[in-house]
Amino acid sequence: MKPGFIYILTNKNNTTLYVGVTSHIVKRINQHKDKVFPESFSAKYNLNKLVYYEAFQEIGDAIGREKQIKGGSRQKKLDLINSKNPEWKDLYDEIVENFSNLNFPF
Repeated sequence: MKPGFIYILTNKNNTTLYVGVTSHIVKRINQHKDKVFPESFSAKYNLNKLVYYEAFQEIGDAIGREKQIKGGSRQKKLDLINSKNPEWKDLYDEIVENFSNLNFPF
């Protein structure tokens, strides 16, 4: 059973949103912050601030949730972020603290 995460990134001005899914959130957010994939949407728009995430016991559940969020309106995404992170602070330190010790096979 492989865990999964959905996450929402934005830029410093909170103008553009990116919804993603991963099995290892710390590694994936580091890739966004380091612009490991320079031609990607998140790199082009400087999306490196984690403003929302959810954890799931199984990656399939995370994929389903990602599709649900992506299919919703921008306002629904904003409401989701505001419900858990009204200050839109970067949650990176929180995920490092909570999920760095998880061992995932790569």
